[in-house]
Amino acid sequence: MKNRKKKKFIHEGHYVAEVEVDLLEADDQWSPYLSLEDAYRLDEVREALRNGDTKRAAQYGVVYVMHKVG
Repeated sequence: MKNRKKKKFIHEGHYVAEVEVDLLEADDQWSPYLSLEDAYRLDEVREALRNGDTKRAAQYGVVYVMHKVG
């Protein structure tokens, strides 16, 4: 089994978080997939952004604010 780094983007409201995760690659039909820990971490970031808690979300990655241009 191989691990590969990948950046995932979580979008909630007008916030976006960029979180680095490990994709696990195996020789089966479900490959590649996230570890359970990474999946929980992405859920934690999503919940934090949904609640407007950017400080908590920033513990796991980079948080951006989106706004309309023009």
